Amino acid sequence: MDTTVAITPSLTLKNPVMSASGTFAYGEEFSEIFDLSLLGAVVTKGISLNPRKGNPTPRVFETPCGLINAIGLENIGVDAFVKEKLPFLRQFDTPVIVNFFGSVQEEYEKTAQRLDVEGVSAVEMNVSCPNVKKGGLEFGKDPGVLFSLVSKVRSATSKPLLIKLSPMVTDICEMALAAQEAGADAITCTNTIPAMAIDEETWKPILGNITGGLSGPAIRPVSLKIVWDVYQCVRIPIIASGGIVTYRDVIQFLLAGATSVEVGSAALRDPCCFSPIIQGIEEYLRKHSLKKISDLTGKLKVE
Repeated sequence: MDTTVAITPSLTLKNPVMSASGTFAYGEEFSEIFDLSLLGAVVTKGISLNPRKGNPTPRVFETPCGLINAIGLENIGVDAFVKEKLPFLRQFDTPVIVNFFGSVQEEYEKTAQRLDVEGVSAVEMNVSCPNVKKGGLEFGKDPGVLFSLVSKVRSATSKPLLIKLSPMVTDICEMALAAQEAGADAITCTNTIPAMAIDEETWKPILGNITGGLSGPAIRPVSLKIVWDVYQCVRIPIIASGGIVTYRDVIQFLLAGATSVEVGSAALRDPCCFSPIIQGIEEYLRKHSLKKISDLTGKLKVE
């Protein structure tokens, strides 16, 4: 069985299962639980040009079918990441994909430039975070703005460039096409959905930021449909993200058009979830006498 998948000619994963940005930190804590080389790739938390404190606490609230978070993209900044965190990640036999963002276009460009170093296998540009007051989603709502931003960042880095889109747009296919035409190598679908939680006893919002982003199984059907829609309109690979918990979820996203997947909230509930997911994929291939997992991508039967 061949479980490898190719995102670009220079970026091939041993299996289609990656960590998702925002839930895996810099990988250090998870490395104490399992060998990170198990993963198809490690995707780091979002990195910005300068250090960022993030939102006030409380930042996380668990719902019956998922998780609402308002971390606010707290991170140590790109220079500290390259110096202090990247050397640790490079010791594992798996690609390192660095998620990054900015408040203005120049910050996106400069951060991408500083991540154009040995040890970074690809960069994932976040234009879809609903929990920050500037940047993020502002760049992911207008196709013209997104095209301009992706074009600038494409010129700033030699690394494979992934664009993480927001579900909160009128036409996500329009956004995906803009990213593709501007030079993106792949599309990540999708980020969290805006949500909130209220304490009925205190009459106050539970999160310090008032609102946050919903992830987990609650959004999986929405994410699945988005992947299917985007697959109909782009030529570049799609990385699925949104509510993946089991190998069955992975297979469904591949059939809808994804090349690979990112697992996020499930890893917070069970940090050991990656191994059974990967094993389940291998067993599925054996059961269905499939030689290559890539043969599943986009094979949904609609007739």
